[in-house]
Amino acid sequence: MHLAYLPSPSTGVLHLGPVPLRAYAFCIILGVFVAIWLGNRRWVARGGEQGVIADVTIWAVPFGLAGGRLYHVVTSPDAYFGEQGEPIRALYVWEGGLGIWGAIALGGVGAWIGCRRHHIPLPAFADAVAPGIVLAQAIGRWGNWFNQELYGRPTTLPWGLEIDRAHRPSGMLDIATYHPTFLYESLWNIGVAALVLWAASRFPLGHGRTFALYVAAYTVGRFWTEYLRIDESHTFFGLRLNNWTSVLVFLGAVACLVVSARRHPGIEDVARPQDEGASERADEPRLADASVGLAFGNSPTRGAAAPGTSGTDHDACGG
Repeated sequence: MHLAYLPSPSTGVLHLGPVPLRAYAFCIILGVFVAIWLGNRRWVARGGEQGVIADVTIWAVPFGLAGGRLYHVVTSPDAYFGEQGEPIRALYVWEGGLGIWGAIALGGVGAWIGCRRHHIPLPAFADAVAPGIVLAQAIGRWGNWFNQELYGRPTTLPWGLEIDRAHRPSGMLDIATYHPTFLYESLWNIGVAALVLWAASRFPLGHGRTFALYVAAYTVGRFWTEYLRIDESHTFFGLRLNNWTSVLVFLGAVACLVVSARRHPGIEDVARPQDEGASERADEPRLADASVGLAFGNSPTRGAAAPGTSGTDHDACGG
């Protein structure tokens, strides 16, 4: 008998008459609002137009949700298309099952469309919203707590998560407590957000480098929490699919950081649309302390552009 443990919610749904209010959905929605709020503050601090982040997010979020669900269904097909599967449940997003890799990939396509419509560089948008995205992930992970899903291996640690018998693995019905991987990842993501905000205020992380730093830092923690999980997953050479994905994405993010820093060491100027001539200015190195105050939203002095800024629309890796 465990003297201390983390309890799981008895239900993840509240009913307002015939309308179900699902905690998983609320966690995602709250995370989106936090990402928009912080992203907008950072964008305006760089001289960008108020409201642009929300406008682009209108494109990014639906694409991201579709991409996240698609990745989950493709990598876990048996639950929907296997012998005991129900294909219609592939549409039941509220039951859980959104893959971050698919959400970021397809969400990026939506963001690209939104950025094109507003004539702003996608890498600059990505840099502005990066800390907000990882905070949204930290909030969204609590939806897994309400659904009693994606927990880790059995544990007797005092912060072990108690899982109801109905939600336990079939071969572990007598084991009550498991590693709360949702909590581990949520706390890790908060730490990543703090790291990214600090680094963005200390170094000139433009042209997609802030976003690349977020991705690299996130994948380190994701590799660890994924290693603890025991839900069904494809494995290759002893590691889960998402472990290998974390490794590949980490290497890609580090490559983007290095290439972008060498080719475009400054920070883009987003004070006006690209098609108004901003792209003609040269991109020069920017002093690190010139970016202090941009992390949380302290606007720079208006008038002259900051040294080393550029309106050129490069891709996130400096292409």
